[in-house]
This record gives sequence, structure tokens and C-alpha cells, in this order.
Amino acid sequence: MFTPRLRRLAAVLLTLATLGASSTLTRAEVATDCFSEDWSRRVAGCSVIIDSQTATPAEKAQAYAMRALALSIQTRYHDAIRDYDEAIRLAPDFAVALNNRAWAYFKSGNGIKGLPDIERSLNLSPLSEHSWDTRAHIRQSMGQFAGAFSDYERSVDLGGERMIKLYQCGLAEAGLYKGKVDGIYSSDVREALRQCANRRDCDPLPADEQCRAATS
Repeated sequence: MFTPRLRRLAAVLLTLATLGASSTLTRAEVATDCFSEDWSRRVAGCSVIIDSQTATPAEKAQAYAMRALALSIQTRYHDAIRDYDEAIRLAPDFAVALNNRAWAYFKSGNGIKGLPDIERSLNLSPLSEHSWDTRAHIRQSMGQFAGAFSDYERSVDLGGERMIKLYQCGLAEAGLYKGKVDGIYSSDVREALRQCANRRDCDPLPADEQCRAATS
């Protein structure tokens, strides 16, 4: 959702670089990797934009958030949180960054610290299924099982078929669901999600996005 602005900046950097040295051209070309699906390349590309003298504060905030996401996917949560700190400092109402920092806190074992972030993210973007899922995970880790289940169901309502498929995959991995990955929120899926939400050691999301093919 913030890629177009970074693409524009990368294009500007590349245009400017063609007027300068070849080493500058290489650096500008690397900037386009800020939206690469290769996470290591994304880190390098976003770093170029962050270090750029021509990037606006909003563009730097977006680059910090994209680099942080790549770091988080590589399980470098503490590094990711530092980048999210910068993104949010530059753009305090950056709902996606607030949600993702809360998720990084959760994944690093400190979910309660991310609670203020996720509450603010939901205030800013109440229709984000990902933010409801994040709060559900945090609440579940705190033993607030009823609240967690309610948030998971809100995520289902907003995310629809794609979110249901993710939960179906995760619940199947947890041994709680044996049906099809069809995106239908059946009574079996709901009961499996309820059972999972009532356990601290259960995650209804699949590990390592193993359900990507079914949700793409």
C-alpha cells in the first residue's frame, strides 16, 4: 500500500544517477530493490532510500517500514523494531507500521509491550483484518482467551476467504482442523479456531506462510 511512492522515488534516484557517476547509478538501481520479494535485497534497497538526501520524511518512513518488515520476516525482530521506531517517529499515524511493530514485539516474546501500538493501529484503521489478528495473538498470549477469539472472528469477517484459508491451514497444522482449505467459515473451522484461541501454545496462522499458494 505504500509501494507506489517508493517506486517513484527510486525512479527519481535512477534518473538523477544517469547524470552522475556509474557508482551512483549502481546505488540508485539498488534502491528499486526496496520493494523486492527477496528480503535481503529489500533491506539493501530500502537502506539506499533511507540514506538518500532527496527522500521526503514520508518516503523515509515508508522505507523504514518496508525494511523493518523484511527484517521481521528474517526473525531479526529487535532490528525490525528499531526501524519501526523510526518509521513511527517520522509518521506517528502510520497504522501499518504500528501494527507491524506490535507484531514484532509479540514475535519477540513481549506481546504486552505491543498492546498500545495495536490499539492505536485499530483506532486509525479499524477495518484492517491484520490488526485484529495481531491483537488476537497478543490477547491470547496474555490469557485473554475470549477476547482473542472475538478478535480472530473479527479478522475473519474483514479478511474473508483469504483470512479463512490462512486459519484453515494453521489450524490443520495444529491438528485441530481436518477439512478442506476452501475459505468457507464452517462450524468446524469456527470450533477449531475457538479451541486454538483458548490455548496459549496454539497459533491459528500457518508457519512460514505455508499456505501462500492457497491464498495468492
